[in-house]
Amino acid sequence: MGGCAGSPPRLSDSEGEETEPAPRPPLQDSQGAHWKNAVGFWLLGLCNNFSYVVMLSAAHDILSHQRTPGNQSHAVLLADILPTLVIKLLAPLGLHLLPYSPRVLTSGICAAGSFLLVAFSHSVPTSLCGVVLASISSGLGEVTFLSLTAFYPRAVISYWSSGTGGAGLLGALSYLGLTQAGLSPQHTLLSMLGIPALLLASYFLLLTSPGPQDPGGEEDSDTAARQPLINSEASESKPGSGSPLSLQERWTVFKGLLHYIVPLVLVYFAEYFINQGLFELLFFRNTFLTHAQQYRWYQMLYQAGVFASRSSLRCCRIRHTWVLALLQCLNLAFLLVDVWLSFLPSIYLIFLIIVFEGLLGGAAYVNTFHNIALETSDEHREFAMATACISDTLGISLSGLLALPLHDFLCQLS
Repeated sequence: MGGCAGSPPRLSDSEGEETEPAPRPPLQDSQGAHWKNAVGFWLLGLCNNFSYVVMLSAAHDILSHQRTPGNQSHAVLLADILPTLVIKLLAPLGLHLLPYSPRVLTSGICAAGSFLLVAFSHSVPTSLCGVVLASISSGLGEVTFLSLTAFYPRAVISYWSSGTGGAGLLGALSYLGLTQAGLSPQHTLLSMLGIPALLLASYFLLLTSPGPQDPGGEEDSDTAARQPLINSEASESKPGSGSPLSLQERWTVFKGLLHYIVPLVLVYFAEYFINQGLFELLFFRNTFLTHAQQYRWYQMLYQAGVFASRSSLRCCRIRHTWVLALLQCLNLAFLLVDVWLSFLPSIYLIFLIIVFEGLLGGAAYVNTFHNIALETSDEHREFAMATACISDTLGISLSGLLALPLHDFLCQLS
């Protein structure tokens, strides 16, 4: 009788003996490696953005108590976005080829330094230096960890994105909760120094060493249980071990990414134009919420939408991300008209629009990087992921240039 149709063929040697195919690794080992990487990338996403979110909230609090003349929000915004922008602009030029472990260590040290500087700050320059360190940590971390996903199954992109979405929600809630419970901003920050330590532990102790595998598989792509990165001598040689791409190859890959980069830039431009320029102007007097409480609700609902959509890749995948950009621009236009004419009768309609705004932004982020991972070849994927990182920061930077002056103009009219 012949074997089952689905069974692998048996090989015969020259003497006619049948030899069994190489045994597959135990199922529990493969599953263990899968979940280690899943949890590892989720925690990396959470820690990378958590420190950034919390530290910015604290910087605003401390600046407001330092009684300095003038409005410091513009300075905070510049210190917040410019270092990240510079890092992401350098990524396609060769930053992504540097060894991963030193980059991760630098990111963790900068995150811890931002907490310490802002916690013990007695001046505006010191506080702003803390913002700069947080920006460096977040930007370098995003370039590093998104590039690192090129050496793991594509499923880890979903876990990384979900973690970054959770950071906005959990970071804001934890800082608000601890300060409301009576802790000073200084002690709240010092209590969170464990976050950079968790980031380093997730990378060095939890992630498995990338080895030969098919990045496309999501169920069985972890073909063997591997040792933590810190214990593997080959961990630094595999990522980035290939020959650097030529300038012509980089330009070709970059041109191929534009149909994903441009929509993501537009999504973040419209998104942060709303957040920076319009949130404070969407004020309803016929509600029990104060102006400050309305603003906090807007931020919380936005972060909830981002978290939900950045965690949705397994449920909903979107190939044509330009649709998300179009919808986000329509959101911006609609809310801009409402700020001008005040025609919406209820704040709950604004709540729904803001949740939708967050859903669009998070979906654009996770689907863009997932589509790039699907469509780029193995030798180009690391460069492509590092290059596409510029999209969100560029959109935020452009929105800041226009949203803040428009905000001031609309305030003068009201």
